[in-house]
Amino acid sequence: MTDIAAPKETKAQRAERLKREKNPWDAFDEILGFARDGRASIPDTWNTYFRWWGIYTQGDGLGVTGGKGGEGRATEYFMLRIGIPNGILTAHQTRVIADITKKYARNQADVTVRQNIQLHWLTIESLPKIVQELDAIGLSPKGACGDVVRNVTGCPLAGIAHDELIDASPLTKQVARELTANDAFYNLPRKFKISITGCPAWCSYPEINDIALTAVRRGEEVGYSVRVGGGLSKEPHLAVKLDAFVRQDQALEVVRRIAEIFRDEQCLRESRDRARMKYLFLKEGWTAERFLSELEGRLGYRLDPGVEENVPDDVYRDHAGIHAQKTAGLSYVGASVLRGRVTGDQLAAVADLAERYGSGSVRATVMQNLVFLDIPTAKAGEFARELEQIGLHVEGTPFWRGGIACTGTEFCKLAITETKGFLRWLVDELDERLPDFDQQLKLHVTGCPNSCGQHWIADIGMEGKKIKHEGKLIDAYYFCVGGALGRHAGMSRPVGFRSPAHEVPDAIERLLRDYLAVRLPGENLRSYFARHSNDELRATLAGEELDAVERDQPSGRVPQEVAG
Repeated sequence: MTDIAAPKETKAQRAERLKREKNPWDAFDEILGFARDGRASIPDTWNTYFRWWGIYTQGDGLGVTGGKGGEGRATEYFMLRIGIPNGILTAHQTRVIADITKKYARNQADVTVRQNIQLHWLTIESLPKIVQELDAIGLSPKGACGDVVRNVTGCPLAGIAHDELIDASPLTKQVARELTANDAFYNLPRKFKISITGCPAWCSYPEINDIALTAVRRGEEVGYSVRVGGGLSKEPHLAVKLDAFVRQDQALEVVRRIAEIFRDEQCLRESRDRARMKYLFLKEGWTAERFLSELEGRLGYRLDPGVEENVPDDVYRDHAGIHAQKTAGLSYVGASVLRGRVTGDQLAAVADLAERYGSGSVRATVMQNLVFLDIPTAKAGEFARELEQIGLHVEGTPFWRGGIACTGTEFCKLAITETKGFLRWLVDELDERLPDFDQQLKLHVTGCPNSCGQHWIADIGMEGKKIKHEGKLIDAYYFCVGGALGRHAGMSRPVGFRSPAHEVPDAIERLLRDYLAVRLPGENLRSYFARHSNDELRATLAGEELDAVERDQPSGRVPQEVAG
């Protein structure tokens, strides 16, 4: 009798099996053992389990190139992501992170698009020490990666903004305490992102989260609207608004019950590429009405009908610059951190300046920036000049202010192109070529098709590719334009134009000069892109008429390196 080989385990089946076999949060002793016994002692299964502790293996600098199975080669080093609910830090916490960065991470840290801070170049021996040092200051990497509730984001001005509807940060922190690193949610189908904000600018990007609560007023009462199923990656999807008004005393339970819906939908566990909650709407036929019915069934009561919202228009959402707080005589100061890259020395200076001028309160933002609270207005200009001296720009140019970049091939095993250095060079080039450019501009660079750099919501989004150029394989970028959130929400349009990385400044200069030359009175970039065809925009970018090229589809697993 001939033996029949068992079918090969799929990626999804393997991931689900590993999660059933172990809750990594119960296995910190194993990490201690790896630190004692060395890198070679780590079994392959821990390449998965490490993520629950906010840890990834670090790539070799080549990204996906040279690897196999859609993933590049790992080195002996690790990345660790520090979860920071609502982006809220004290000067003391910032100073400890600075010390960790200098001791263990080669003096380099990255602020992420989910208000986290990432460290690289970490050895296995350093990981337990870092976790313990973070725990001592009330922070943790637990839940910053993996198939879990990720860092819960919110407005960095929570509690001090003069125009906020409500200070949502207590709810944000409560949701983080009860859902992030909670054993009841250690085994979700995929990562799960929550945003809660009382900010009228919706600065935490509710439209691209799995759950988003945005404050709304009903008469004299302030509660929340609720959206579900937002996300980017290779199939972007704007979150769906439910017809519900969530009272403040209902909000925590509503969030928990939505997370349970996601956890319990077995159809989302069949493929790693279709495991996010948005696929209930994209693939499984769910509607807002069905989702609300399921939610109310779990709640055991009906939610009040939704109320009209004041959806933000085309506005800066980064809170950069000097602005008055609701307390007279105090201001907040927002500093742009280009590509999110800071040194441990800069973080130490940030802590010192926050204490010397203000209350010591520092906030990270989803645009990879830092905001300082409670600065006496009379000293805000002096404070801003001190920030400039350590390389943080309070009055950044449109290019500096709007630049976002994912990790790229420098550290990510799934990236196709280098991004952080490229964006810094690109911004320098555009600042020199277009010093008088006067418009808001979101300029996003992502190193692969999976949009950790959020190119789908950018005015100009660039997606990393590799092309043959003069006989060599080089970095290139595929252009998407016109993305927006808020009142005019929509994903950016692929225009069929791809450029070698070294020619990107030329292409963007041509595009922006044309905009400045032909724009209508009061016309912003989003509107300019909307009234031009893909053929016209491609010809402007290229400097000549050009046939469209296809945007190739991603292969391999969706990365979690920066999306947070």
